[in-house]
Parts: sequence; C-alpha cells; structure tokens
Amino acid sequence: MYQALYRKYRPKTFRDVIGQPQVTTTLQNELLSGRISHAYLFIGSRGTGKTTCAKILAKAVNCLNPRNGNPCGECEICRQIDSEEILDIVELDAASNNGVNDIREICESAAFTPAKSKYRVYIVDEVHMLSAGAFNALLKTLEEPPNYVIFILATTEMHKIPATILSRCQRFEFHKISVDDIANRIEYVSEKEKVNIERGAARLIAKVSDGAMRDALAILDKCMGQSKNITMADVTEIVGVASQDQILNLMQFVVKGLPQDALKLIDNFDKASKDMLRLTFELLCAFRNLMLIKTLKNNAENLVVVSEDEYKNLCEIAQALTLESIIFIMDTLQISFEKMSKGCNAKIELEMCLIKLCDPKLNYSKEAIVNRLEKLEKKFDMLSLNAEGIKKDAKTDLKDSPEKNIAENQKLSEELIKSSEKKLEYNLEVVTLQKNAQKMLNWPEVLKILNEYSHTIATAFKDSKAYVSGDFVLIDSDNKMAFELLRKSSQRDKMRTAIKNITGKAYKLGPYLKPKENDDSENVDPLTELAENARQMGINVTER
Repeated sequence: MYQALYRKYRPKTFRDVIGQPQVTTTLQNELLSGRISHAYLFIGSRGTGKTTCAKILAKAVNCLNPRNGNPCGECEICRQIDSEEILDIVELDAASNNGVNDIREICESAAFTPAKSKYRVYIVDEVHMLSAGAFNALLKTLEEPPNYVIFILATTEMHKIPATILSRCQRFEFHKISVDDIANRIEYVSEKEKVNIERGAARLIAKVSDGAMRDALAILDKCMGQSKNITMADVTEIVGVASQDQILNLMQFVVKGLPQDALKLIDNFDKASKDMLRLTFELLCAFRNLMLIKTLKNNAENLVVVSEDEYKNLCEIAQALTLESIIFIMDTLQISFEKMSKGCNAKIELEMCLIKLCDPKLNYSKEAIVNRLEKLEKKFDMLSLNAEGIKKDAKTDLKDSPEKNIAENQKLSEELIKSSEKKLEYNLEVVTLQKNAQKMLNWPEVLKILNEYSHTIATAFKDSKAYVSGDFVLIDSDNKMAFELLRKSSQRDKMRTAIKNITGKAYKLGPYLKPKENDDSENVDPLTELAENARQMGINVTER
C-alpha cells in the first residue's frame, strides 16, 4: 500500500528533525543527563514537528541502546513502537476524544506498570480541545503521576489551555520552519523518490506551505502524481496560486491606476479556477514586502523571501509609492480578505477592492480620505515653496544691475582669498563625510517629487546620485546647472523639503567631490582649487 511522503519520511531521531534545534538539543541533553520530566507541553503551528518529536521522545526514554540522546531504532522496543505494536505508548486525539470519561480512562490506566517498556507514555494531541471537566480530571494525575508515566501534550493554541495545566508542564515552543530548510528537504525527498524538481519550484512549495513541513510534503506528493519533472508552472497549477509575474503585474496595475487591466487579470484567474481568497492573501504579502523594503532600506533582504530578480522588481515598484500609500493599500486588502472569510462573494469583493485602490475617489473609507489628504498636503507644501521661490527670484532680477553684480563679484573674490583657511577646513570636512557616506536608495523618489513642480530642476538632476553621511546629503552630478540651481536659497529649500517628505528627516546639502584619477589630493594647493571652483561659478578672482 502506498504511504504518503510525510509519513514515509517522518524523522526517526532528533538529529533528523528539521528547523527545531531549540527543542531537539534540549531534549537530547535531558535524556543524556537523566533529567526526564513527567510532563511536556509542545506548542507550535501545524506541521512543525510536535507529534514527531513526541514519538521520538517516547522511543528515546524506552530505548534499550540509546545513542547520544537518540533512540537506536534497532532494538526490540524501538521496532515495536515504530510498528505501533506496543501498548505502553498511548496516543489520544483530543479533538475527537475530549470528554471527561476519555481522560478518566487514561488516569485509571496510568496506575498499571508498563508491560514491556520502562515508561508508559501518553501523547495527547490537540490538547486545547479538551473540555473544562476533562482538564480538571487530568489535573491531579498530571501533577503527581507515577514514576513510570510521562505525559506529552501537543497544541497549536496555548492560550486555550488553563494556567493550572501550563504550570505543571515543561514547555517547548516549535517555530515555523524557514523557506530554505523546507526547500532543501523537498529536494532531498525528490532525489530519494527519483524525481527532478526545479529550485524555484521547491521554494514556491515552501512559501505556500507557510512554515509547515507536513503541508510541503503533501504538496510535493500531489506534484509527483502529475509529473516526474516538477517545474514552477506545475506547482502553480496544482496549488492554485498566481505566479510571481502575475502578482507583480497586478501590483503595477494598482500603482498606475489601471482598473480595466486589473479586472481582466482577475477574470482570467477566475476562469483558471484560482482561489480568490488565496490570491488576495498573496497580494497582501507582496505589498507587505514593499512595506519592509520601504522601511528597512538596505536591511530588508533578510526578511523578504524572494529571488534576486523579484527583489529588484519590488524595489522598482516601491520607489513609485510612499510608505503611507503602501499601508493604506494593505489595510484595504486586509478588510476585503476579512469580508471574504465571512462568506462574501470572493471575486466580487476583490474586484471592488482593486477598483477602490486604482481610483481612490471611489473609496469613502476614513483611511482613504486620510491618504488623499496627506497627498494634497505634500503637493500644497511644494506649490507654496515654488511660489515663494518665484517671487524671490523676480525681486532679485529687478533690483540687481550689471554694475552691482561686478562689485559683488570683486567683493566675493576678496572674501574667498581671506577665508581660505575656513574653506580648507570645509574641504577636509567634506572628505571625512564622503568616507562615511552611504548611497541614498530612495533618491529617485526625491527627484520624482521635484518633477511635480519643476521639470527644469528634475532635468538638471537627471542621472544624479546622492549619498547620506550624518546630517548631510551629498549630491553627485555631472551637470553644472544642478549646482547653479542649488545656489539659490529657494531651490535649496525645495530640495530639502522633497528629501524630508521622503525620509522624514531634515538634511543639510553638500556636493559629492569625485576623486581625480592619477592625482594625489594631498599635493593639491587648496587655494588654487578654491579659486578654480570660484571661476567655474562665474566669480572673478584676483590672483596674488
């Protein structure tokens, strides 16, 4: 008879358990030292190894020839436990046996000594399903069981277990298994079963299983029934989820405000019998990745579990959105997801959700109104700064005459020579800042805001880069016009405001000085360099 993969490849020893070292190492050390507790409580989500570790522990405490805290798997006791022939190991499913009488039978049988093994072990799965009376019946025996009795309780919902039970057990928490660990196990099982599987397909199975090894092996079992060469397309079809490219397309339609394209894609998903609830969840997770990228900047790669190409695509989409917009989109998707879970028509609800996201005017929720107000406030601030700058520039142009400009240039040249020492200190400060500078990843977003009120400024700073060091933003550009614009206070204020809107912090502005090739900066005369910079800025310098 065919045996399911999750049963066939169930770990037999603690060292075979994947992704739970905080549990297996502690249990092995307790077995080696002989400090065996009378009651254990295993807590964790489904498919993370609670029942598996309970069975291994039951074998290990009764094994005739234990090896480094693990059962040998070869002695008579181990073989009988594996074949479920021994009566001293009792498994109870509390989901279907949750009454007082069921627990009383366990408590009465605990009074009898083991028939063959050292310990009588009671494994109670889904223990949170027991009734209040059943918990009370178990309480006294759990507190003071006979020396030869061990209770192992397993649950996915610890908050439903009475505190009196929790205080009498040694607790172990099982974590969700990582995507890489599940993918590696999938590839191992596939190799044993003589099946070829793509790495991307294994990772997709791991992502869909949500940290549960049992679910991942069950999906692999279904895929193996269809093909011996498993691809991402096979997994996508069997699991009923959208591909990563389709999710990215749907995100682009939301960002660009294209409801027609979004509805066509949803209709194609429906014709292909895709689960709308699952699709909404996948879309919510994708925008969650954008939120992490937007918030953590360079440190998001460890939390966003995608390939390198997918990560680059997500970064491009993130540049077109603010953090407030991403959170608003996630809130809207979350509300729709909850409505679907309560029985609403999933397709209609998702279509309404996408139309609201593509056209915010149709969304009358408080969150949507607040999101629109924030965008209007930012645009109003930029327009106000732009108007003030135009007024200042106009007044300056009317007042200034050619004779006055010549006199000011002469005065500036004298001040430049007199303050050479201060300028030298400034250059040294800039060099120090550049050593500690880090590239500003959201600089394209700053330029996008600048483009909203002045195409000239945006064009001047096209292809420029920016670096952050302390309180400074150092701008690197080959276009001299960019720095000419920054000489005006109104333009500097606009740049600072744009940077503050994106980063939430007020920065000082400065140039990023590129090192000259085949030139030793220490041998350059600072006065000569400053004079040259002044000439490039249109200031007449008198040589002395």
